[in-house]
Amino acid sequence: MQRRPFVTLASSAAAVLAAPGFMRNAWAQESGISGKTLGIGCSTALSGHFAGFGHDIRLGMEAAVAHVNGRGGIFGRTLQLSLVDDAYVPQRTADNVKQMISQGNVFVLLSCFGTPNNQAILPLLEEAGIPYVGPITGASSLRKSSRNVFHVRASYTDEIRRLVQRLAGMGLTGVGVVFLDNGFGRELLEDATRAMAEQQIKPLLQVALAIDGKNLGEVLAKVSEVRPPAVLLATSGLESVELIRGLKKNHPGILMTGTSVTLSGDDLKELGSASSGLAVTMVVPDSNLAKIALVRDYQSAMRARNEQMFTQRSLEAYINLRVLAEGLERAGADLTRAKLRSALASIRNWDMGGFVIDYASQPPYVGSRFVDLGVFGGTGRFLA
Repeated sequence: MQRRPFVTLASSAAAVLAAPGFMRNAWAQESGISGKTLGIGCSTALSGHFAGFGHDIRLGMEAAVAHVNGRGGIFGRTLQLSLVDDAYVPQRTADNVKQMISQGNVFVLLSCFGTPNNQAILPLLEEAGIPYVGPITGASSLRKSSRNVFHVRASYTDEIRRLVQRLAGMGLTGVGVVFLDNGFGRELLEDATRAMAEQQIKPLLQVALAIDGKNLGEVLAKVSEVRPPAVLLATSGLESVELIRGLKKNHPGILMTGTSVTLSGDDLKELGSASSGLAVTMVVPDSNLAKIALVRDYQSAMRARNEQMFTQRSLEAYINLRVLAEGLERAGADLTRAKLRSALASIRNWDMGGFVIDYASQPPYVGSRFVDLGVFGGTGRFLA
């Protein structure tokens, strides 16, 4: 999917952005809100190797926005979503967010995707004083004492620990790790190394996969040389697809495990039956499990937009928008960013219908510790 990128800022505007104190003074103004509208910004990968995640995120957010607006908005304000492509390039993410803020059409940020991408924008948001709900990353390194960031999902540290505990419970004493060669993958490798040490599991293999997959052959060769009984995939996007295919071909029956961001909905479609047997963590409920009230609400919102495919990432993005909407409702009609921050921080044990959000009174704000395990069948759905 292609979206027209934001135009480059004029040199005069760039000079203003660079001026000392600009972000603290000009960006701190209440912008992106009027009596009738409220602007929500998101930068995510709508092209490139991680476009499948951006596609899922867009669908989930748009379904939730349509649902909220269909009920009259928030205190009569229509939610307006500004979604822009960064192709998973951190500098583009930062440039997109700078432009959103400088144009004054964004009141709050929501669900930007990627660990290095969020790392690039968090300092901008802290300076600008803009609330940010639901980053699509579980990196523990980004969960610091920010007054503006309200994480929803559990951390990668929690996910990896749960995976490794399960592997230990199966009696495995050695596991290989393939990690994406960027900040995301290296942080997951650190999490996996710590968790495996706790469970006395030996790291039989630690090999980096380039984010463009150019060294896939070398990675598969190293796995073939060591032949670990199980491989933990600290990877994401299209490179996970080719890696899984290669492992399945070279080592039929090898146990493969991954995190919640190993595959997008599009990736699962691309894999087809090759996804069968892959075990992954879930940080939201199964998006096809309609017996959960929240999932039924999500599915209804998706169907209202003629979307029949339900995925973990679109559900996560839907949940994030719902959390933001709850904060906006609690903040009241006379809305400011400070009131929104206080309202979000006040959420305690809020049951969304089978998924609970609970923020502590002090940052870092993390709403959920939910982590479950699922195993894919040949249809790309979790086995019952």
